[in-house]
Amino acid sequence: MAGEFGNPEVVQEEVDILIIGGGMAACGTAYEIGPWLDAAKAAGHDIKVKLVDKAAVDRSGAVAQGLSAINTYIGNEQDPADYARMVSNDLMGITRDDLAYDLGRHVDESVHLFEEWGLPIWKTDENGERHDGSKGLPALKDGGKPVRSGKWQIMINGESYKWIVAEAAKKALGSDRIQERVFIVKLVNDKKDPNRVAGAVGFSVRENQLFVYTFKACLLVAGGCVNIFRPRSVGEGQGRAWYPVWNAGSTYAMAAEAGAELTLMENRFVPTRFKDGYGPVGAWFLLFKSKATNAFGEVYMDRNKEMLDDYPPYGQAAVPASCLRNHLMLKEMKEGRGPIWMDTVTALANLRETLSPREVKHLEAEAWEDFLDMCIGQCGIWAGENIEPDKKNSELMPTEPYLLGSHSGCCGIWVSGPDDVGAPTAEEHADAAKVPGHLPSGWNWGYRGMTTVKGLFTAGDGVGASGHKFSSGSHAEGRMCAKSMIKFVMDNKDWKPEMDTSVDDLVAEIYQPVRNFLEHKDYSTAIDVNPNYITPKMLQFRLQKIMDEYVAGVATYYATNANMLEQAEAKLGMLKEDAQKMRAKDLHELLRAWENYHRILTAEAHMKHIQFREESRYPGFYYRMDKNFVDEENWKCFVNSVYDKNTKQWTCFKRAHKDLVDKSKLFK
Repeated sequence: MAGEFGNPEVVQEEVDILIIGGGMAACGTAYEIGPWLDAAKAAGHDIKVKLVDKAAVDRSGAVAQGLSAINTYIGNEQDPADYARMVSNDLMGITRDDLAYDLGRHVDESVHLFEEWGLPIWKTDENGERHDGSKGLPALKDGGKPVRSGKWQIMINGESYKWIVAEAAKKALGSDRIQERVFIVKLVNDKKDPNRVAGAVGFSVRENQLFVYTFKACLLVAGGCVNIFRPRSVGEGQGRAWYPVWNAGSTYAMAAEAGAELTLMENRFVPTRFKDGYGPVGAWFLLFKSKATNAFGEVYMDRNKEMLDDYPPYGQAAVPASCLRNHLMLKEMKEGRGPIWMDTVTALANLRETLSPREVKHLEAEAWEDFLDMCIGQCGIWAGENIEPDKKNSELMPTEPYLLGSHSGCCGIWVSGPDDVGAPTAEEHADAAKVPGHLPSGWNWGYRGMTTVKGLFTAGDGVGASGHKFSSGSHAEGRMCAKSMIKFVMDNKDWKPEMDTSVDDLVAEIYQPVRNFLEHKDYSTAIDVNPNYITPKMLQFRLQKIMDEYVAGVATYYATNANMLEQAEAKLGMLKEDAQKMRAKDLHELLRAWENYHRILTAEAHMKHIQFREESRYPGFYYRMDKNFVDEENWKCFVNSVYDKNTKQWTCFKRAHKDLVDKSKLFK
């Protein structure tokens, strides 16, 4: 029987493994898990799996619209240790080498699968000529030579990238195991073991239905977090697909409320994009060899290179970290030498001197196709402002901050790594006693990809302290989790989940915004103006204003200090209270309301971590102006935290950092 708005039909289902999300990590798990299910069945274990996504798997996740490059492919020229070194350098020395190295061992296999499924990958022939789609050339796994854009990135024709990967995932898992258009909003702990997950609850964004799942293991891969800061480009910027506006911090918020340990939540990514359109610039720098200049045509990386000396040893790396490149750009803007330009005109002119007319024509087409693939708003800006990249340069601007674990950022959840690469297994540092006693010691505790909460796994944007996984790495991490979860379920085959919260209480909590609306909607003749509730849209504006002005957003040139963070803490506390008065006049607003709950908790974690780390580890991403330096002695460590859902308090603490690969090769 179908439910009614405010009185939803409750659908309950018991599974062994629940996959939350539909992006690249979820698709990796969905594809990989089949053979392990067969192996378990042969051993007498019939394991039930369900994938639940708030959107549609075909176009879900960060690469939903498409992508013009695969950013992580090791190939024959590098090895996993080189990859771990790169990740560490770009994140100012603090990463989990075990996670990065492990990913480096597996990521190429995912890329080979993509090509096998039909993804066109650019190749170079024996004469050195580049071919779009590689027709007639060997596959990568058979020795085909990809067209590199930088050391780690390979070019693809990726307008259907996600569609191709999703198709393989759906075929492997089966449509009867996939539930789309259901937004999971809350994990539920086990009644007998508060450090274990037993269930999850969410609602349909199309019908008046609420879904309750119980399980032995769960993969939480609902993406990173965007739109907790006021966007640099308020109108068109909020509708962009890159980085995706629908990533609401659900991974971090739900994990935190379940008790999972978070790591490096202070780290954010502030990408330099084409202004207003948010078009990515990586291919222009790497493939087209464009340079960025100030308003006077000066290359600011050259003009300000002495600033890198303030950040040893990272400033001496062959490739400066992303945040340091931003740091040099921001100096130009603050000192009045803006705007900043991408010199596309010179770059394309230089290419004409070395490439054939056919190749040049193809690259000029690619300049447009890049953004038709993944950020069509950028094409709209170019067309609307009469910009042809070969004739007119485009303006650059650093964006508002994003929180993510798979791009050029490394915030996320503390997870168990591999046990064969020398990772520490105990806490041996000055602040070891401050690590909450219920948390595991060291970097691995039995199941690759499992969080500090039993049965809760994550991958992709969810995994902290690694970064630079991108799409291929997220897919590979999802594949690794498939094996781990099967093992966990088989090891716990006799355990029966029992949620610590009743279904009735869960329904009341999830539908509270609907109740707020139905109870008070007739108080005023203006549906959006009511003293008894607040619209999700207006609450999000308040959140973005707080974060922008006090937690180092664009309004302050990414600057904050202890006093500003104290103000943010107080204002976020009040916002959490007011959030209980959000209304939902329909299912779409219920979706937005719960995205806001997740964003607020994620924002609070971000603020608390910046508050705790008393240095400016990531200049160009944010500045603690009262601690505007890198303190290697005291802060070359992981800043981790746990959240108590009962007291609603955060506990921040340090875990020791350790290099597992030689980092000296990075530096000049």
